[in-house]
Amino acid sequence: MNRSILLLPSLTAALAFQVYAHHSFDAEFDRNKPATLRGSVTKFDLINPHGWIYLDGTDETGKPGKWSAETGNVSSLLRRGWKKDSLKPGTEVIIEGSRAKDGSNTINVRSVKLPDGRTLFSGTAPEGEPAK
Repeated sequence: MNRSILLLPSLTAALAFQVYAHHSFDAEFDRNKPATLRGSVTKFDLINPHGWIYLDGTDETGKPGKWSAETGNVSSLLRRGWKKDSLKPGTEVIIEGSRAKDGSNTINVRSVKLPDGRTLFSGTAPEGEPAK
């Protein structure tokens, strides 16, 4: 039997998973609900398809909580000056982004201000739209 026919179901399943796994900004985040988080990094995962910053902190209303902040993919972050050790546990940061539509303590990162005054940009939110 032809090998390509045998591989077709596996290839179709893999492609379907890729389409399902990837999402657009507007599908999960609300560009009209900006968020500013201040707090301490508990973990930073520089992984694909998107990096993640985990934070114990407060939002702009002063509400404390544990937050998950989605960044861009590894290659985008590296081009913008990020490094694997850019955010060590305990680093105090200010994160600007957009809230998740589902109301969870999740945001899409636009920028991260570091203690030394530098700002790292994520590149996941639509370009050209300033944080409000």
